[in-house]
Amino acid sequence: MTVYELQQKILDLKKEKDICILAHSYEAREISEIADFVGDSYALSVKAKSVPQKTVIMCGVRFMAETVKILSPQKKVILANPDAGCPMAEQMDKELIEQLKSRDPNRAVVAYINTTTDLKTICDVCVTSSSAVKIINNMPEKDILFIPDINLGTYVANQCPNKNIKLVHGGCPTHCRVRESNVLQAKKEHPNALFLVHPECTPDVVKHADYVGSTSGIMDYAKKSSAKEFIIGTENSITEHLQYDCPDKKFYPVSKDLVCHNMKITTLPEVYLCCGGEFGEEITLDEETRLKAEKCINKMIEYGG
Repeated sequence: MTVYELQQKILDLKKEKDICILAHSYEAREISEIADFVGDSYALSVKAKSVPQKTVIMCGVRFMAETVKILSPQKKVILANPDAGCPMAEQMDKELIEQLKSRDPNRAVVAYINTTTDLKTICDVCVTSSSAVKIINNMPEKDILFIPDINLGTYVANQCPNKNIKLVHGGCPTHCRVRESNVLQAKKEHPNALFLVHPECTPDVVKHADYVGSTSGIMDYAKKSSAKEFIIGTENSITEHLQYDCPDKKFYPVSKDLVCHNMKITTLPEVYLCCGGEFGEEITLDEETRLKAEKCINKMIEYGG
């Protein structure tokens, strides 16, 4: 069976079974083409609330499917591949952060959305990479503990000098693979290209950027820019997607190693099996946990608009 034939079967099956398919931007092109919506994790979870379908398949990683369930408890939420986790989300547990809170109880805990549901239950505010600076500036608290990404936290701290931001060592192993030497080499090979980078990269990489932003922000910037060449400093699937979307422009990965293996573990045949109820894992959350985790997301909406 060809990719196209399998895609057609999925499109027919999801219509027959009233299924909405969400795909994170880091998923492969053949998956994004059959998805109802493609984007960043929080945007997808918000979109899931408004779709008429009662079943949602998340082609992404576990914390993303959990966020969908937090915001849409009445829907059946399926993680397309049960082994798709997020190393950054799993780096810190509830017990560690509770210990840090007990030592500094007046410090507000800000959680990047790339965290587990369990950890969100003890955090004050949730943020995304695109909203973190705005939300933290709008928070009444001056003293903040930012978790788990130290690189995003460093970027936010530099943008919010009026806040006292404490960081814990953690981060995205995929974005951390990029070295300053990779950037310098890419710029040498493509001197006319703009460098667009995700703030999960290390500060010595980010300092060379022409634009710093979320995955969606990087894609929007590249599409709207009058420039014709770009070095992409986030997961390499974005380089591929942009080349499809903007065939008149050129896109170069900053490093061949900038690949999220957890995102790549989901395959098109698995999505097909999910639609038929033969694969995937249904996400379940007890109501007490869900409500506690939802509080920090509601605060994000309050401060971020």
